[in-house]
Amino acid sequence: MTRPTTPGARAAAAAVVCLGLFLLGMDLTVLNVALPGLQQDLDASSAQVQWIVDAYALVLGGTVLAVGAFTDSWGRRRSFVCGLTVCAVASVCGALASQPEQAIAARCLLGAGAALLMPATLAVLHDLFPEPALRRRAIAAWAAVGGLGGVCGPVIGGWLVEQSSWRAGFWVNLPLAVLAVVLALALVPESRAARPSAFDVPGAVLSSLGLTALVWAVIESPHRGWTSGWVLSAFACSLVLLAAFLLRQSRAREPMLPLPVLALPRVGVGAGSLAVVAFAAFGSLFVLTLYLQGVLGYSPLEAGVRTLPLPAGLAVGAAMSLPLQARRGQKAPIVWGLLVVSSSFVVLAGTTADSGYGRCALFQLVIGVGSGLVGAAATESVMGAVPGQKTGLGSAINDATRQIGSALGVAVQGAIVTAVFTSQFSASLAQRGASGDLLTVADRSMLAVPGVAARLGPPEREVVMAAAREAFTDALTVTAVVAGTVTLMVSVAAARWMPAAVDGPDQEAHAREGVGGGVPDAVGGVRI
Repeated sequence: MTRPTTPGARAAAAAVVCLGLFLLGMDLTVLNVALPGLQQDLDASSAQVQWIVDAYALVLGGTVLAVGAFTDSWGRRRSFVCGLTVCAVASVCGALASQPEQAIAARCLLGAGAALLMPATLAVLHDLFPEPALRRRAIAAWAAVGGLGGVCGPVIGGWLVEQSSWRAGFWVNLPLAVLAVVLALALVPESRAARPSAFDVPGAVLSSLGLTALVWAVIESPHRGWTSGWVLSAFACSLVLLAAFLLRQSRAREPMLPLPVLALPRVGVGAGSLAVVAFAAFGSLFVLTLYLQGVLGYSPLEAGVRTLPLPAGLAVGAAMSLPLQARRGQKAPIVWGLLVVSSSFVVLAGTTADSGYGRCALFQLVIGVGSGLVGAAATESVMGAVPGQKTGLGSAINDATRQIGSALGVAVQGAIVTAVFTSQFSASLAQRGASGDLLTVADRSMLAVPGVAARLGPPEREVVMAAAREAFTDALTVTAVVAGTVTLMVSVAAARWMPAAVDGPDQEAHAREGVGGGVPDAVGGVRI
């Protein structure tokens, strides 16, 4: 199928792939506000609950690099449609789950479908809009839609939970996936690379296993102990596997991730910025939904609605990014956006048990604006630096860093909250002179405390809830300091190493690749 030539046809095709992207973003967070009901219904531990949340992003981030390279030769529309089909099957499995392990497996399968689908979305847009100005607008819309899906997930999930149950967070994918498949077959053109690439199976296995070991260690550390044998072994395995992956990429004839491409400043800094913004935004959104329900006492729907300032800020930031890129290139919105995200955590760090919702709303607006500035500019930076025939690879780099950042954000910030909350909760109960029976409540998660406290008498209930609220806000402050520090450090790095952007592919890479001149795509002597 040839590329659509009319503006309406191109816009329709772009809208279809953005629908698929919205579905993926929504799946990242739709279960956040459904966790209390899910935990009670499946009798899941806090570690299992976090795995249910994080398994999706973990599998997506771990496999998207390999699948993205494969997408270029297999067909981008075909990958999009097949990915949606896998997501639909996984959603049915998750909705019918009766054990925590089944829900985790369904989320893993959902992540695998998303890994097949996601690189195709950006690659299709890049093919539809070869003009630099139109491509920037399309990528800005793509970044905004992906972010909106993620931050609207709690609202959609909250409404579904109140109308039905947590299972509706899986069922909602089915009609959206079917609609997107039908529209894609009718409106989206097929495209693929002119020169097929070999599939790097060893690289895919090493990267997936290494990332899995890393995130498993982070998730399990609060429960097993940061110095336990299992956790230290997992960190060591992750280090070895990821080092082996990098070695493989440096020696493979057709690597999954050509290291010279990643070393290009526009790619490396852009991808790193996307990763750290995802780490900060999605990790804090996960913690914030716990605060809204556990500390402020909102229902799932009420908590979801109160996350709407974040997508509002995201839309504003993405809109601001376009004129900034046109005048100043990608560097300015990336650096300024990272600084805005860092400043948002100053607001969040000042949260107390009595702060109320106003501070949460302000935090979401500020971090949303910063994330919107970075998302559109950093995505264009990465995509503009890779060869035109390798848009699937560029999309995969973009998606992998974003999803790994999201997975680690939920894992790291969730782990910090769990560790600090458990420690502070026990200390706070002891300071209040709690009895031995009440002290046994201290090993419960914030989600479980209200249910336990409801079975106590009024005096004991107030002691437990006051201690829990104080402990959780202490934990929230620690996560804000960590996330803000990481973001600030990356903003300094971006200001130092991000080059001024050009209005098309990176000039150095462009010259090496021989794009448009009939020379096989290569960077630094490595075929990509």
